[in-house]
Amino acid sequence: MNYSKEELIKYRLYRAENTLDEAKAMMQIEHWNTVVNRLYYACFYAVSAYMALEEIEAHTHTGIKTKFNQILIKTERLTLEHSQLYNKLFTLKNKADYKDFVEFTKEQVTPLSPQTQAFVRAISQLIKSTNDE
Repeated sequence: MNYSKEELIKYRLYRAENTLDEAKAMMQIEHWNTVVNRLYYACFYAVSAYMALEEIEAHTHTGIKTKFNQILIKTERLTLEHSQLYNKLFTLKNKADYKDFVEFTKEQVTPLSPQTQAFVRAISQLIKSTNDE
């Protein structure tokens, strides 16, 4: 089944928002490693939505991260703080998912939630403003 670019963007932004909700649910039961994973994926889906808008393909998480930094950070469409958050979540997610004996704490993870929400919102607004042009 073929989807339009607009449908793909909308779906990926939906996934980003839904994944933020999953992170909030995991915070309630204090599953901090899972929260890190969900926060990273919320950013990933939002970045993927923007890549769909620009018709840019990347086939790995590292490829998406590289394109994000080239297209949205170097061009100053988003800030260095956005890049730092995305890169940090990428690193933390890899530790949480693949390293033994890694257990994140509430103090480490809780501040990342509002930052991630702002990240997703910034990309959503950027997509909207680009579509309005």
